[in-house]
Amino acid sequence: MSLLALAVTLLGLTVLLGGALVVVALRHPGRKPPRLLATLHGLCAVAGYAVLLAALQGPPRGAAYGAQSFGLAAAILLLIAAALGVATFILHLRQARLPGFWAGAHASVAISGYVILAAYLFVG
Repeated sequence: MSLLALAVTLLGLTVLLGGALVVVALRHPGRKPPRLLATLHGLCAVAGYAVLLAALQGPPRGAAYGAQSFGLAAAILLLIAAALGVATFILHLRQARLPGFWAGAHASVAISGYVILAAYLFVG
């Protein structure tokens, strides 16, 4: 398995764990999500992003299809999603109630980055 495929796999697991967090939050609006689930989500994100950065050190892929910048674009979007995730974690530690759009923004940016990254993997 290439580093890029490993990054896509780890970040895919991160997306699934994030989806599980959303399901828990929607089913139990007043309760906090399980700490283990949130921790696994964050750890998979960090590991996936680290592997992605290592994978992007190699030669660009997808030049024949005009997709050579997809890896960098995905990395930037995922970095923005990570920043939103860290801010979410800090607000969670301060016991602050998050605005509804906050999780939506985090998820939208993260999923956009993931889809671009998957395209980058499959066109190369």
